[in-house]
Amino acid sequence: MIDMFTGEFHHNLDAKGRLILPSKFRDELQETVMITIGLDGCLKVYTMASWQKIYEKLMTLPTTSRDARIYVRMIIGKACECTFDSQGRILLPANLIKEASITKETVVVGVGDCLEIWSADRWNATLEEGIENFEAIAERLSSFGI
Repeated sequence: MIDMFTGEFHHNLDAKGRLILPSKFRDELQETVMITIGLDGCLKVYTMASWQKIYEKLMTLPTTSRDARIYVRMIIGKACECTFDSQGRILLPANLIKEASITKETVVVGVGDCLEIWSADRWNATLEEGIENFEAIAERLSSFGI
């Protein structure tokens, strides 16, 4: 079975930095997930199987390329293995909370093979931009058969 995460869910980060991930995702995520920084100011949540694939691809990037070295450092260096507690919460590391500018309100978004965790403010700005440009983006992507 392939990972397929979809939907948008609003949750609050508690005072200890714990976040409940939607129950519809927890079975597929299993007990342990890998969380790292994502593009556009979010955090990415991967199953361990998906993370292994990402890791293997990252290891094929040329170490002679400065861009590749920086990208690998950022993705792998910021990555953290997180385990669910008995109430379905994960403890987000403080450095990742800071990277994503999360204060309390979060949005968890399923984006296919992984989840994204956004601060509500960043998500709302990203969503607004996406809605405004959706049709133009669709036209630019039409060559990909979408």
